[in-house]
Parts: sequence; structure tokens; C-alpha cells
Amino acid sequence: MVLTTKKLTLAEYLKYNDGTDTKYELVNGELIPMSLGTGKHGGITKFIERSFDDEIVRIGINWTSQKFSVGVRSPRGGRWDTSRIPDVTVLPIEQWEALANREAIIELDEPPPILVVEVVSESTKTTDYRSKRSEYAVLNISEYWIIDPIDEVVIVCCLSEGFYDAVSFRDEERIISQIFPELNLSAMQVLQARK
Repeated sequence: MVLTTKKLTLAEYLKYNDGTDTKYELVNGELIPMSLGTGKHGGITKFIERSFDDEIVRIGINWTSQKFSVGVRSPRGGRWDTSRIPDVTVLPIEQWEALANREAIIELDEPPPILVVEVVSESTKTTDYRSKRSEYAVLNISEYWIIDPIDEVVIVCCLSEGFYDAVSFRDEERIISQIFPELNLSAMQVLQARK
């Protein structure tokens, strides 16, 4: 669903305020409202953010996991700007702190996030599987998780020579991550949002 017909630049997007609490992604200059999502979507997102934060603390690395808080500028084709807001973004603490006093958007000339996660809903399925997958690969994001409660699968996409190699995990299969190699979560735990 497209809210506006007038194309916006990134600068206009950053200043945009329609007087509501609606969050928008900017896709080819158009505002795309982000739905609140189901309770299940929210539960999975919170669960994965906490799981990543727990693992970050356990291994003692200077990263953070942020839910719905970081925009990622995309080099999508065409002349209009695109900025995505992943459900969960893992990035170095220093990069997160550098966003404290400006719009929390990682620009094209900045290092990409380490890992991003999208939780699929009926309205975002095609975008999560196709558009975002290719955009995140072009940005050199090392790992992209697609958590799909509709098809009951967790897909981990690892960057290799500019493209993502994807591995699907279902049921009690332990999720294998290059970024978090010792993370001990099954697909079912993630999809049910509980350990």
C-alpha cells in the first residue's frame, strides 16, 4: 500500500510527520507504512533481540541488538531514495552510539550492520524474501535472517561473493549462524518465541 503519490527525498522522509505514530520505510521515494504486526510478530522480534543480546554478553563482544530502531539506507536502483527498517539489527556499539544525536539511519558510505532480521507477515512476505534479500546483499550485510511464522521456517542467509547462500531450519533443528556460531536456538524456539 502506498500512502503518498509525491516522491520524497531522504531529507524529506527524515522530516516527514503525519501526526501519527506510524513508522514508514521509504521505498523508491514512496512512504510505505509499517504495520504494527501481530502479537506473534512482536513476540518473535523481542525474543530474537533478547537472544542476540544474551549471546553478545556471553561472548563478550562490543555489539548491540536493536529492535525497530535502525534504518538502513538502500542502494536500490532508480533515482529515488530507499531506507529500510529491519525488525532487528545487530551492529557495533560504537556505530549505535554514533547514531545518538542524528537520525538512526546507516548511510551508504558507512559500514553496514553485522546482521539484520525480518519477521515475515502476510503483507511483507514478497518484500522480505526478494527485495530486502537482494538489497541487504548489495549492502554487504554479512547475515540476513528471514523468520517466517507463516511457513514455520527460519532461513539464515550468509553472504558469499556478493550473494546470499540460504539454509532453512525447521522444527527442532538448531539454527546455524556464522555471526553467532555458538548460539543454541532451534527454529521452533524462535518461532514460538520461548526457550
